[in-house]
Amino acid sequence: MIELAEVGVDFPDGRCALEEIDLRIEAGERIVLLGANGCGKSTLLKVLNALIVPCRGSYRFDGEAIDGARVRDRKWSRRFRRRMALMFQHPEAMLFNPTVEEEIGYGLRHLSDAERRERVARWAAELGLSARLSVPPSALSGGEKQRLCLACVLAVEPDVLLLDEPTASLDPRTVGWLIHHLAESNITTIVATHHLALAPEFGSRAVVLSEAHRIVFDGPVEDALANTPLLLENNLAYAHRHSHSGHEHLHLLCPDGLLAAEEMK
Repeated sequence: MIELAEVGVDFPDGRCALEEIDLRIEAGERIVLLGANGCGKSTLLKVLNALIVPCRGSYRFDGEAIDGARVRDRKWSRRFRRRMALMFQHPEAMLFNPTVEEEIGYGLRHLSDAERRERVARWAAELGLSARLSVPPSALSGGEKQRLCLACVLAVEPDVLLLDEPTASLDPRTVGWLIHHLAESNITTIVATHHLALAPEFGSRAVVLSEAHRIVFDGPVEDALANTPLLLENNLAYAHRHSHSGHEHLHLLCPDGLLAAEEMK
């Protein structure tokens, strides 16, 4: 379904954002995109969503080349965005309608009024927003905004779902709901996160980006999490020496807490 070949992206000031990205994703795969802040995870998701056109290399979706001319075709763009939905890392970047109801319904304008109302009501209920439909998105709490963004992208019912740090402001109940929903669906998902504890919940295949903006691992998520040098070298974890009861241990830590502890020789 998705094929990137030697894709490179530069920022306007000339700094590298992505370099030599080779990636193939089959329909129905669940990918976890891991990497430290600033490694290019968000940029890669924007490339996949055709918001950024690569400076180098090629991108094909369902065998179709995605380039600048294709992206400028408004008819093609509308069809593409019904198939590929991106939830941004920061909710404010994608909320601009007067009410929660209009926000969820914005991507459903191709449906009949009755279908649109039904789908808005269904996804508002799923994300606990039914009582907030007439409220401006700006008046919501951080967690509510995050849930609203989820409702917006899920309501489109796309073929591919791109989620950028989707759990940042979510409460544990909503995180659990999201994990269960994605596990039960057949949708192709790419979830970007630097929280290792959630990685196995979001997918079986891990793609790790280095701080040099390159893919340094692509394989089973369990293998990635068990690879201590990989985690340390790519700033996903750090090692801490700790003495306890007269024994010195090496603790491997990540933003989620303790990953492993082993007695030092």
